[in-house]
Formats: sequence, C-alpha cells, structure tokens
Amino acid sequence: MNKILFTCGDVNGIGPEIIIKSLNSITLNSGNKFYVVCPRETFLETSEIVKPRFNFLFSDKFNDTEKGTVSVITLKDVSRKYGYSTKASGKTAYNAIKLAVELANAKSIDSIITAPISKTAFKMAGINFPGHTEMLAEYSNTKNFVMMFLSRKMKASLVSIHEPVKNVSRHINGKKLHTTFDVVIQSLKNDFNIYKPKIAVLGLNPHAGENGAIGDEEEKTIKPAIRKYRPNEFLSGPYSPDAFFANRLYRDFDMVIGMYHDQLLIPFKLLNFGGGVNYTAGLPIVRTSPDHGVAYDIAGKNLADPSSMIQAYKYAEIIVKNRKRNA
Repeated sequence: MNKILFTCGDVNGIGPEIIIKSLNSITLNSGNKFYVVCPRETFLETSEIVKPRFNFLFSDKFNDTEKGTVSVITLKDVSRKYGYSTKASGKTAYNAIKLAVELANAKSIDSIITAPISKTAFKMAGINFPGHTEMLAEYSNTKNFVMMFLSRKMKASLVSIHEPVKNVSRHINGKKLHTTFDVVIQSLKNDFNIYKPKIAVLGLNPHAGENGAIGDEEEKTIKPAIRKYRPNEFLSGPYSPDAFFANRLYRDFDMVIGMYHDQLLIPFKLLNFGGGVNYTAGLPIVRTSPDHGVAYDIAGKNLADPSSMIQAYKYAEIIVKNRKRNA
C-alpha cells in the first residue's frame, strides 16, 4: 500500500478537474491511500462539474485516512477566475506544492503527483521558480536532478531545463553533462530496473555540429563527456536530432538525452501528447506530473482528458515499488 498525494495546480486551469476524473478511475480497484491538497471551495465547485465516484473528507491538516476514502487537505479558499493567471492562483499552487514536499520529506506520503501550474501566475505571486522541477529540488535539498519524460514509446531527459534559447550553450559544460548522465543512469537502474541502459545523447547544433563546422560544443564538450562512459557502453552520440527522430532511432534506446527544452519536447509530445508523464529524477521523493499545461481554454467546461494524469499515477506506483525493492 502506498500513500499518493495530488496537488491542485493552478485552480483556474484544469488541475482540480483532472484530479477528480483520475481518482474516479483509479480509486475503486486500488489498495492505496489518496490525498489531495486543494482549497475546500475549489474542490466542491469542481465536484459540481465532475461528480466524484469516491468518498472524500476534508481536513485542515494531514491525517491518515482509510482506504477507499480520499482525504482533501484544505488550503485557504481562493476566488477562481477560469482561464486566467492570477496572483491568488499562483500563490495557491505554490502553497499546495510546498505542503506536499513537507509531507514527503517527513515520510508521511510515498509520492506526489502535481497538477499543472502557470509560470505566469507564479511570477504574479512573486514566486521565484521557473517551474515545479526547480522548486521541488530546492525544497528537498537536492543539487543534482534531471527533468525526465516518460512514456511507452520513449523515455527522455534534459540537460538544460527552462532556459531561454540564447542562454542554452553556456549551460552545456562538462560538469553539467556528467551530472545529468550520472542522475539518468542511477534513475534508470533504481527507478526502472534497467541495469544496463542504452542511452542516446543528442547534439546541440544543426547536424550535431558537423565535426565543428557548425558550432564546436559537440567536439569540445559533448563528445569528451560521452567518452568518459564509453567503457560501460552506457552512452552514445551525439546524434543529429532531426535524423535521429526521422529514423525513429529512439526505439533502440532506453533513454534519449536532449540539450534543451524544445529540442526534445516537440518530438516527445508529437509521439505521446495526452499520455506522457513528467518526472523529476534524482530527488529523494517521487514526483510525477502530466506532460501538459493548465489548458485555460477548456477550464471549467468538463472537457479535460485525465489520461496523462492517470499515467502519472501509474508511473509513480512503479517508481515507488522499484525504489523500495532496490533500497
């Protein structure tokens, strides 16, 4: 039995809706215990749009609950404005994540599944984090972590995360590459039971630099970093991203490592949109999330698809089980 906690995300988006839809799907046949961090009125208002098919109770603090009953840990009520980033929605999303990490650090829960947040709302609320990943790392005192994306078709991870494109190259250095490779290898072993992983590394420049003719990061930085791991045959590359995905080479690897956000997320979401999962590797806590955003355009309309959230739950179960086995 695992204790699974969902955070509400941005309450002006689809987060609360896909949480209830997901719990409707997974609670009936699960032996786990479930918790949701969410304002009381937000949960009740959402339950008018999507009727919960599970028992739930409200509490202003974490209390152990019986199997089959979802415990809703309430936050301060907030005025909702569907479809818009607001200071209040940013603050609420932040408070939900902060409480979840505190509970995970205290070993009260086994995993966190985070609903989507708005980076704009975070900024409006004065919260200086570009996303979940960086916030979770700081609050769990983790220096070395990697943003990872999971699906049946491909597992992928990033060297740089939420960096403007003009700044990406300065983040591609030997130390950062080695840290990323180490975290990915350990995660594949401990979280997914892949003990001899095959990992592809993409280049940064067009045609992976074409032997230095189009940028020198591959020759000076990426290739030397990969060579360090060659005796173990863990890593290969750097590959030219366009040819790599056009030839579907991702099917030959346990993990694909990209240099920057859109280089990897565009093909990943083309392959998996609606079913992919965001995972933060390297944390002492298990955190997964849907691979989509707040979907303001359909918020409050009962149109949101919970598939990615359900997959996030399934991967959280797998990772918790494997970590306990490999401890």
